[in-house]
Amino acid sequence: MPTSRYAKVRVLLREKKATVVQSNPFTIQLTYDTADQVQNITLGIDSGYLNIGYSVISSRKELASGEVKLLKGMSERLKERAMYRNQRRRRLRYRKPRFDNRRRLEGWLAPSVQHKLDSHIRFIDKLRKIVPIHNVIVEVAAFDIQKIKSLTISGEDYQNGEQSGFWNLREYILHRDNHACQNPHCTSKGKSQILEVHHVGFWNKDRSDRPGNLITLCDKCHTPRNHKTSGFLHSWKPNVRSFKDATFMSTVRWRLKNKLNCQHAYGYETKSKRISLGLEKTHYNDAFCVAGGALQSRAAPLIYEQIKRNSRSLEKFYDAKFIDVRTKEKVSGQELSSGRRTRNKNLNADNLRIYRGSRISSGKRSIRRQRYFYQPNDTVKYMNRVFTVKGTHNKGTRVILKESGKSVRIMELSPHRFRKGIAIK
Repeated sequence: MPTSRYAKVRVLLREKKATVVQSNPFTIQLTYDTADQVQNITLGIDSGYLNIGYSVISSRKELASGEVKLLKGMSERLKERAMYRNQRRRRLRYRKPRFDNRRRLEGWLAPSVQHKLDSHIRFIDKLRKIVPIHNVIVEVAAFDIQKIKSLTISGEDYQNGEQSGFWNLREYILHRDNHACQNPHCTSKGKSQILEVHHVGFWNKDRSDRPGNLITLCDKCHTPRNHKTSGFLHSWKPNVRSFKDATFMSTVRWRLKNKLNCQHAYGYETKSKRISLGLEKTHYNDAFCVAGGALQSRAAPLIYEQIKRNSRSLEKFYDAKFIDVRTKEKVSGQELSSGRRTRNKNLNADNLRIYRGSRISSGKRSIRRQRYFYQPNDTVKYMNRVFTVKGTHNKGTRVILKESGKSVRIMELSPHRFRKGIAIK
């Protein structure tokens, strides 16, 4: 059971009657037998696609609460894994064809959805190892996505998707956007605009072809330069609604309940209780209401985040750097490209190579041949301060610190925390 008797904890550790299990949250395990004296504890879970709210309460107080920021971009990483796997298989000259043995078992879920579901269960198991939880209550919800899009839908209209009546996806996107560039600051307003379809999530590696991830741009706005970190397309979030979260909740709601063999609550019950208690809209406040909290004293929220463990990209390409003769600034070779897009269509942009001045650095390929000691998002101590690792270079002998951008030799650092999986933010 959680305790606030810190002096007793120090005595138990000093007398070797307890050992430290983890430091954050600080958890100890007793090394001697005790009576089974635990309270009746309830865990409330506000499940979601990007966030998990949790609240652990007893009859008198809230023992723990907070949120878990789930990993994003899982679909793109699965596509990358499939790409590497297909490359390995194609190198086998006499590999037998196995396209007939791909069978999906009953209850199969898409891998990206299965990962989210497993993350919920993994975190709940993590809490159960720390606190003796007796009862788990999960909030479930179902969404009629077509009803959200069109309030007048009924009958046979449910059988027709939003792309019904269009030849292909591109035609639907152009029709939805009124055949106009959706950049509010576009300067090319002529009738001869060449329209293209842009992936909104390109900057965070979301290149899926669902309509919610596509938007119309002209060829003057949809350029390699604007895709760079300094361009407006990087981190641009136009008002194109996505229903990923609603689809996820409708898919896994009963699977999560049956897997945990727990009770469930509905969203409208959580909302009414939160309003009656005068709580603001947060995931951990919703979880507190799901658990049945009312007059218990609250705990400070503890925020977790899910961090990927490895990167499958063993090879990276670094573009050459040139001086732009127009601005005298250092730019990449891609920003001053020839403008050629396709071979069989005249969709070429302006040739910007004529503005390349002196070459500052040549392009290169970097191949990672081993796993290094420090990984991105780990924290290290340097000059009595804690920094976050941005990456490594020079074959793992130097580390780049995120806060300062400084490159430091690994001999000058000491580990502070290795942050992989579900870790404290």
